[in-house]
Amino acid sequence: MPTDTGFATRRREDLFDGLVALLLAEGFAHLGVADLASRLRCSKSTLYTLADSKERLVVKTVSHFFRTATDEVEARVATTPGARAKVIEYLIAVGDALAPASDAFMTDLHGNESTRTLYERNTAAAARRVGELIADGVTAGEFRDVNAAFAADLAASMMSRIQRREVAAATGLDDAQAYRQLAAILTTGIDAAGG
Repeated sequence: MPTDTGFATRRREDLFDGLVALLLAEGFAHLGVADLASRLRCSKSTLYTLADSKERLVVKTVSHFFRTATDEVEARVATTPGARAKVIEYLIAVGDALAPASDAFMTDLHGNESTRTLYERNTAAAARRVGELIADGVTAGEFRDVNAAFAADLAASMMSRIQRREVAAATGLDDAQAYRQLAAILTTGIDAAGG
């Protein structure tokens, strides 16, 4: 007898994708479960199958966003040859993944302890990943013998400032431009040919 497990899983993914798009565009603090259900053209009870409260629904949606973004970023890096190109592609891909996030979303993300914690955890994971890519580049001789942890921490600090829109306020650069600048400055500074 066939099961509906595949359909149910796809439906859940579709709902989370819809929630991600909505929250990225508008934020979430002002939206109730009824608003979310209406906008997604489903029932509140359908949303309650995903989580038992608005808070949990938002946390699961933000988790879904970060998980999907991480998969997309890693897929781009996996097809990029060379350590320098990988670091650049990683940072640009992160910027691209975050580009749809509105100011309202970022404000709500930082204003909610649970989602802020998720954001901080994902930024720390991104910093570790940048450190791994830099360490690989040092081993391959593409980068000078730099402290990869320091370089990753430098990148993480700027990533946090970019995502909090502080860089845009200070420089006028949008997120994608800021990530490109970070990638260029970071990789040029540690390039083995640059000495």
